[in-house]
Amino acid sequence: MTNQVGIDMNSDSENDELLQYNPNRLLDTLIENLRLKNDAALSRVLEVAPPVISKIRHNTLPIGATILLRMHEVSDFSIRELRALMVRMDLNHA
Repeated sequence: MTNQVGIDMNSDSENDELLQYNPNRLLDTLIENLRLKNDAALSRVLEVAPPVISKIRHNTLPIGATILLRMHEVSDFSIRELRALMVRMDLNHA
């Protein structure tokens, strides 16, 4: 079984335990890359309501396929790169 970002949840690999879903890195990278001021500006570029970005940032709404595709369209990032930005290494767990 895989989770929202495609991580194999049944894998026993040590490295998989170090990965955690964290959409903030993706959102922050998009804001920086697109030279935007804040989440409100990002919501306008992505053509979503500001609460959508807030819910994604607070882990109450996963990043779905539609918004991921929109992120790809407005940025220079591939889908693979965007998905990689959603996952961070948990170095405290090692």
